[in-house]
Amino acid sequence: MTTHWALSRSLERIGHLCGASMEDHEMRAAVLAELGSVVPFSWFAWPLADPATCTGMSPMARIPCPEELPALIKLKYLTEAGRWTSLLDGGSPAVTLQAATGGNPALSPLWDGILRRYEVTDVLFSVFGDKYGCWGWLDLWRCGDGGFFTDVESTYLATAAPVIAAGLRRSRAAQMKQDARLRRGARQPEIEEGSPRRGLPGQAVLTLDAGLGITGRSASAADWISLLQPGPSPYGTVPAEVFNVAAQLLAREAGIDSHEASARVPIGFGQWAVLRSFRMNVGKDGEAPLAVTIQECPAAERLEVFARCFGLTPRQRSLLGLAASGLDTAAMAAALGISHYTVQDQFKAVFAACGVRSRNALLALALGTETGAPSA
Repeated sequence: MTTHWALSRSLERIGHLCGASMEDHEMRAAVLAELGSVVPFSWFAWPLADPATCTGMSPMARIPCPEELPALIKLKYLTEAGRWTSLLDGGSPAVTLQAATGGNPALSPLWDGILRRYEVTDVLFSVFGDKYGCWGWLDLWRCGDGGFFTDVESTYLATAAPVIAAGLRRSRAAQMKQDARLRRGARQPEIEEGSPRRGLPGQAVLTLDAGLGITGRSASAADWISLLQPGPSPYGTVPAEVFNVAAQLLAREAGIDSHEASARVPIGFGQWAVLRSFRMNVGKDGEAPLAVTIQECPAAERLEVFARCFGLTPRQRSLLGLAASGLDTAAMAAALGISHYTVQDQFKAVFAACGVRSRNALLALALGTETGAPSA
């Protein structure tokens, strides 16, 4: 049995890892290794999340059933017991499958549909969120003779969750700064007339059936897919984000969750994509197929995520948006009913939080541009 001293030391190490300057994949791998030294597990899934919509993206996982990925994601989103969005609103950021189902895991569609076939005895669910949004969630699976997760293990992960959330948010902010440095040092691609800025592809559309199988894709889908994280075999040509936003639409339709079926995903060098899911018109067979679009993320949506990542206050977010629209200090002060001195003081605080020295540099960082000019 792990001692109280050992748990405390482990939490200290997690705090150190989450406070270090690591990109999110490296940080997740290091934290996962530390968690495993205290809480043994057989398999895991750890996606990041769009902080506002809570939809998964950029997953890191080791599962026994990669060939069942669409079904696994669909059931994950349609299962209320231990759902990450429920944990965000609950009293604890961690819960076990056994506790969430009152000792009857068959009540969980995720367990009954897939996990039980792989001899999963229990799952430890946790979510990583703070007042700025949801930054990801982690499912630890325990199989075979591993038994159930204990209350001590659940409490340990619940204690670590806020620290991990802060680390994930800081890593997202640090990656934005890193992308800006790389962008300044790299030659930008040529932009053809009529194409989106920086040569990004036009909007792509993928259609899916009720089981999240891909039934069609537009010509530009391959270009966008090459910019996103590939899925596991045999889904290397379908990013997991596609399945996630489609599954979130199913969850909305089922009344499981009310968040939007969309995710804003960084793709490097300050460029972002946004994926959205919706229902198409009813076809000849009487069914309305699912569709997922992929396109360049609009400036306003980038700014919203940027503000969350850097922990800006509501007033600072408003000033950032007004600056992006081209207003000067006097116009911003009039728009918000504050003095121009307050505007300047607020921007000084934003500069300190974001590590820049001017509004132009701030907008360049937030919008992924060289000049800081608002996005088209």
